[in-house]
Amino acid sequence: MSTASSGFSLKEWVFTTDHKRIGILYLIGSIAAFTLAGLMALLIRIEQSSLGPTIVNPNTGGDQYNVWLYFHGAAMILGFLIPGLTGFAANYFLPLMIGAKDVAFPRINALSVWLFFGGIVLALLTFIVSDPPDVMWTGYPPYSIRTGGNTALYVFTVHLLGFASILGAVNFLVTVIYMRAPGMGWNQMNLFVWSTVTAFIIQLVFVPVLAAAVTMLLFDKYLGTHFFDPSAGGDVLLYQNLFWFYSHPAVYVILLPALGILFEIISTCTRNMVFNYKAAVYGGMWGIVLISGEVWVHHLYISGMPDWIRIGQMVSTLLISVPVGLLTISLFGTLYRGAIHFTVAMHYALGCLFLFLVGGLTGIPLAMTVLDVHLSETSFVHAHFHFIMGIFAAFTVFAAVYHWFPKMTGRLPGAAMGKLGFWLNIIGVHVTFYPLFWIGVKGMPRRYYDYQMFPEFEPFHKIATLGAFIVAAGMAVTILNWIISAISGEKSPENPWKSGSLEWTHCPSPPGPGNFPKDVTVTADWHPYTYGKN
Repeated sequence: MSTASSGFSLKEWVFTTDHKRIGILYLIGSIAAFTLAGLMALLIRIEQSSLGPTIVNPNTGGDQYNVWLYFHGAAMILGFLIPGLTGFAANYFLPLMIGAKDVAFPRINALSVWLFFGGIVLALLTFIVSDPPDVMWTGYPPYSIRTGGNTALYVFTVHLLGFASILGAVNFLVTVIYMRAPGMGWNQMNLFVWSTVTAFIIQLVFVPVLAAAVTMLLFDKYLGTHFFDPSAGGDVLLYQNLFWFYSHPAVYVILLPALGILFEIISTCTRNMVFNYKAAVYGGMWGIVLISGEVWVHHLYISGMPDWIRIGQMVSTLLISVPVGLLTISLFGTLYRGAIHFTVAMHYALGCLFLFLVGGLTGIPLAMTVLDVHLSETSFVHAHFHFIMGIFAAFTVFAAVYHWFPKMTGRLPGAAMGKLGFWLNIIGVHVTFYPLFWIGVKGMPRRYYDYQMFPEFEPFHKIATLGAFIVAAGMAVTILNWIISAISGEKSPENPWKSGSLEWTHCPSPPGPGNFPKDVTVTADWHPYTYGKN
């Protein structure tokens, strides 16, 4: 019996250890976090749409605005992007792709999703407690120690979400190593599986560093320690180095699974073998793992450091473009001479390629010390980050939902509403962020709710605000389409996209308990990307 036909039972969902249901729970939680973080983004854009205080209380010095910034950044990254990619997508699809009946540690897997929901609940307390954290998602001292609202709430949220991530990393690494279908070699795994493995290795190495940093922050504020107090022998920049030592590798925790999803969609929708499979895996993904811990200092170019460190970190930052470039070439090469099928997921995948290109090219100036000193802390960084990470990764989550929607629900997603949502989203993104690139170069600072010293920037902010509302309309259409399609969408064939991957060829849609009707065995000549042109 499939999970869809077994009827709804709240108790079964609360106590489930089925990796597919846990994946759906991650999706629900991450989309809820995305929606609330998106509302914060709209408030930010409304505030900046005109000079002077617009909707914030000027008597509080912009404290409301700081809370919106904090919640938007923390919820989007820690509550949506990482859980959406390594929680939802990895949980639901990775075991199916390797022919496993479940994950290695089902109960630990269930614990991870409820820790994630606990982190979401703590984050939502931001809007209830009398002293909400307004420390951004970074929590920089000395502000987070001397004022900064409820720093403890921020720290415990990071702890819960980080612990959930570590449990997931251990679980899925063991699953991939020991539970692949008999006969499946390392070079026969889907690229999404490889991308998840490499992302979880980065999480295991670097999440403890972030946990240590925010714990020291907690001790400084509430227990009287002085790790980050220069007047008592501490170093305020120590926190920034620890934070970015995790948080820049975290970019690749988001980037790698997102690229893995794109490989699955593009290969399937072009009926093409992945171009340079081994170069993408061993040069691209593992190259990122090896270099990801050597690039954090470019976030601190203006924080005070010897010039030789700036030069060294500039070189390592530019060097990571080599493995990223290998992955980009592989993606574009997979499109070459493909029999392209323009599904809704493929629309998002192609949109992601353009976003990734713009974001990558605008990242090169930020790696260069001579340019970054000027552009740092301006809206140029804000726009670059959203292109290369925020919107790019969000679009890959949407692409994943559309691509695997028939697998999860047994129904086809609405194509007309899906494409309408896509075009609203892609147009709105460009209307929002291109003006920010321009005024960033001209000196518009980040995180300012009032910019009366730059009255010439007001028209650009009005255009950006219009773009944000276009994106909001696109997101509303997208989520509504999922709900309608899941309830009353057209029944789907077992393999509507004619994929060669195990989750489409060897199990029903949606899969029942145990995933596969019979044990899966892989032959030496099998590969998930072997397609004929049809």
